[in-house]
Amino acid sequence: MAKEGGSEMKKKKTKKSTETYKIYLFKVLKQVHPDIGISGKAMGIMNSFINDIFEKLATESSRLARYNKKPTITSREIQTAVRLVLPGELSKHAVSEGTKAVTKFTSS
Repeated sequence: MAKEGGSEMKKKKTKKSTETYKIYLFKVLKQVHPDIGISGKAMGIMNSFINDIFEKLATESSRLARYNKKPTITSREIQTAVRLVLPGELSKHAVSEGTKAVTKFTSS
């Protein structure tokens, strides 16, 4: 590639923002076990786990909305996705905590 006039414009790389849940994971850890710490590697694994679960829930709730010919994902699709993605007792706890959070959000 030949340079012309010596003024070659460089494209600035835009950094893709990635959501991390490290702060929130740490807060929950301190609520449950105030005396226990967590390594950076373990925190990275937990962050990947959270991102993976959210991705699965988003995919499943999107699929449910499409099946029902609905243009919008509502709390109902999210709740059904949670029941399908998470196993047994874990889904029951997740649904009850989610319902509690939605109720708190709508009442404020």
